[in-house]
Amino acid sequence: MSEDLFVDLPAGPRICYRLDGPADGTPLVLIAGLGLDLTSWPQRLVDGFTERGFRVVRLDNRDAGRSSRIGTPPPGRLRQLFVRPRPDAYDLGDMAADTVGLLDHLGLKLVQLLGMSMGGMIAQTVAARHPDRVDSLTSIFSTTGAREVGQPARSTLVRMAKGPTHTVEESVERHLWMLRHIGSASFPPDDDLERAWAAGLWERGGGARAKDGRPRQISAIHASGDRTAELRRIAAPTLVIHGDTDRMVHVSGGRATAAAIPGARYVEIEGMGHHIAPGLIDRLVAMTTEHISTAAEESSR
Repeated sequence: MSEDLFVDLPAGPRICYRLDGPADGTPLVLIAGLGLDLTSWPQRLVDGFTERGFRVVRLDNRDAGRSSRIGTPPPGRLRQLFVRPRPDAYDLGDMAADTVGLLDHLGLKLVQLLGMSMGGMIAQTVAARHPDRVDSLTSIFSTTGAREVGQPARSTLVRMAKGPTHTVEESVERHLWMLRHIGSASFPPDDDLERAWAAGLWERGGGARAKDGRPRQISAIHASGDRTAELRRIAAPTLVIHGDTDRMVHVSGGRATAAAIPGARYVEIEGMGHHIAPGLIDRLVAMTTEHISTAAEESSR
């Protein structure tokens, strides 16, 4: 297993990251979602990419995993409910700058980007603002920030409103409870793997001390607003993947993302929820690899 590495960005937080695969492989950067760390990418998915020759770069976003916790106060529940970020909130642009800062540190001029959920929003922002750094973009169950699309189901919002957990056991059970809601019967999770992952997430993230990170990340999404106009500036070949049973980010978010990005290809997977389940891993690796290969062929013509 690869080790945790760190970089102190010149104008930002300390970022934790891991490298997998051949040193001379095609760089593929994986950006995780809300409240998740770099281990949220299943190891079998990472292995699938490295076996295809990719140099996989995974990072903990700010306020997640072993990366820096930001010192500003988190937004209260009313601010989150009424989408009113604090004036001192960071936004997705700041998180995208963290990603680019890591690329600079690693000396990577041009990369393939793959982001899920909030990570898809960050990847979209990198592609829009730094087009010379992105060779291809894959966005999985993400959205544009427009309020009329991609919203969580009311039942999901009720679950998200529960207070923070205080022990690793409570955190693991909360994760499984939430996953049963936002996951999919068509593509069920492996409960043993999920228990082990959730326990690891608690430990890597500092346990109960990490409770303010997720609200600050939610605030970053809110502070960024509707990014539809910005997405229209993306020039990188783009693949958008979404499930039709997603209760965390409604499928309309994926459709709107694909509609906003010029030339984007949209794939809607029947029965897929808001989770990279074991039954989806091989398919996602194959689709992403094919997309990257096709983009390379088109750019060489």
